[in-house]
Amino acid sequence: MKQRTNANGKNLIGERLKALRANAKLSQRDLARKLQLIGIDIDKNVITRIETNKRYVTDFELQALKEIFGVSYDYLIDGTE
Repeated sequence: MKQRTNANGKNLIGERLKALRANAKLSQRDLARKLQLIGIDIDKNVITRIETNKRYVTDFELQALKEIFGVSYDYLIDGTE
């Protein structure tokens, strides 16, 4: 497993989340709704903060995003498959 020294151990996935969302043709609001439907309390403003790396993502949120986009944890966190 790689060390994540540049993020100080935080789950910062902004660039990858933005790309995944764009590829899925989802607005930030659409993604927030999908997350809310599976029990993750996030709104559009939180998505914006995650995408600009001003907010880290919790393990529960990572799990939900992994399921929504059909990608691995490694891809979300490190950009690798």
